[in-house]
Amino acid sequence: MSYESLIFDIDGTLWDSRALVAAGYNIQLRAEGLDHLCTDAEALRPLFGKVMTEIGDALFASIPVPERYQLMDRCMATENRYLFENECRIGYPNVKETMEALAKNHRLFIVSNSQCGYPELCMEKLGIAHLITGHLCFGDTGTCKGETIKTLMARHGVENACYIGDTQGDYEAAVIAGIPFVWCTYGFGVPDGYGIKVDSFAELKDVL
Repeated sequence: MSYESLIFDIDGTLWDSRALVAAGYNIQLRAEGLDHLCTDAEALRPLFGKVMTEIGDALFASIPVPERYQLMDRCMATENRYLFENECRIGYPNVKETMEALAKNHRLFIVSNSQCGYPELCMEKLGIAHLITGHLCFGDTGTCKGETIKTLMARHGVENACYIGDTQGDYEAAVIAGIPFVWCTYGFGVPDGYGIKVDSFAELKDVL
């Protein structure tokens, strides 16, 4: 298949940050005396790909709203600082090399359900910032991923694209945006549908 633009998910597609994200959350939780709410990589697996309020609902259900989301904001801020200070050697194999190859014939974008600052950290740590034409996240738009994809496409004049991700939520986002979905089978989920699937990131060079 040939697409003018390629739009990428982050978690489960470009890297696996679950352990580091959990560690960042836990730093904040312990600092607030909330050790009983600490989490780990396995607990985050089914939550990655959801918007941040949904993750807060799952992790901190015992905390009333709006304090729950304020706690989530503090955890995410600490997570961003922790990721910034960490080497983040968590990218999947051949991500940078594959992105460099794809950038020769496609515009590359990122859309994530993350907080502001997270896509920038990912791009910096993976060494791909210079290859990305644009990015948006839930923190920027406050909308579901499908609507965020549509906003990015309108902003950059994207008419022919696919969304590359790993979860049911990613598939549903592509459906909302009206574009094909490429499933990365090595990620965190098994979607109901897909147009193309790859078992490694490097395979994208061959199928796209």
